[in-house]
Amino acid sequence: MNRRTLLWLSCAWLGAGISACASRGAQRTGTVAEDMYIDAADPGVQLFLRNRHAIEPVSAPPGRTVLFVHGLTYPGHTCFDLPLGGRSWMEDLAQRGFDTWCVDLRGYGRSTRPAAMEQPPEMNPPLLDAATGTRDLASAVDFICARRGLDRIVIVAWSWGTVLAARHAGRRPGQVERLVLYAPVWRWPGGPVPRAPAGAYRRVTREAARRTWVDGVPTGEQDALIPAGWFDQWADANWATDPLGVQANPPFLRAPNGPLVEVVAHWGEGRDFFTPSSIEAPTLLVVGAWDRTTPPAMARALDPLLTRAGKARLAVLPEGTHQLFLERRREALFVTVREFLEESA
Repeated sequence: MNRRTLLWLSCAWLGAGISACASRGAQRTGTVAEDMYIDAADPGVQLFLRNRHAIEPVSAPPGRTVLFVHGLTYPGHTCFDLPLGGRSWMEDLAQRGFDTWCVDLRGYGRSTRPAAMEQPPEMNPPLLDAATGTRDLASAVDFICARRGLDRIVIVAWSWGTVLAARHAGRRPGQVERLVLYAPVWRWPGGPVPRAPAGAYRRVTREAARRTWVDGVPTGEQDALIPAGWFDQWADANWATDPLGVQANPPFLRAPNGPLVEVVAHWGEGRDFFTPSSIEAPTLLVVGAWDRTTPPAMARALDPLLTRAGKARLAVLPEGTHQLFLERRREALFVTVREFLEESA
């Protein structure tokens, strides 16, 4: 296997179908977005997908068709297609000829919310697990492949989404052209394991979100981490997706609690989330140096276990946290991922 470590110093079923409410989204700087709903594998569940591409007709090959997968708290479209500074991550790639997609898994954003999310959280057990999330991811991949007439695509996953993407890549290697695991979730590197709250879902406030975001950032660097106005733009977009939470004072965002409970249990018991040696696609591991949620030690421990990946890369990017793609140094992440996707096989 050709391995290089980088350190930065400064598709089967169209029957799942598009919902009749598919619509054209906002056009920005030479790209256009299309919003749509598809059926999940489970009856009664619909998943929200967004596709952003150049205005010209799309005919991207597998290596330039990219699906973004979100983590365990925030939905996909408000993370990957939020035009901070006038440009989103999806837009950055779409402007360069990539056909970009993102999915909101069930319980997040504009996708179907389980009925238990309308009840007090203590009334039900934790909602959603990796098995269900992986099925939702597979539904999105199958749909995109059928829609574009492709056998495989690129998956770019963040945080808990890396667990789902790695499982999918291991189980369906023929569907994954390349794999990017950004802030990968792997074995806990030592010390006290975080605790997970009880209940079906969590209520996250803006104050708590910002506090978690800057945890681990040197005090003198916190004010400069996020450009002026970006946090409020990001928070406004996310909290607006929760019709119940947006009416509260203070507003909150509901997130299924199952992923966090499952992750913490795996960490505490020393269990792995997926089998790294089952991944055959060229794989990039990338993480911010200030990431306290999935510290760089996790990516470094995972890297040598990707023994069957055609190519493996590890990039540790300076002055970035778990949410580097929303920060002032995000260009380093964009360039690192883009160069990996564009390099020859």
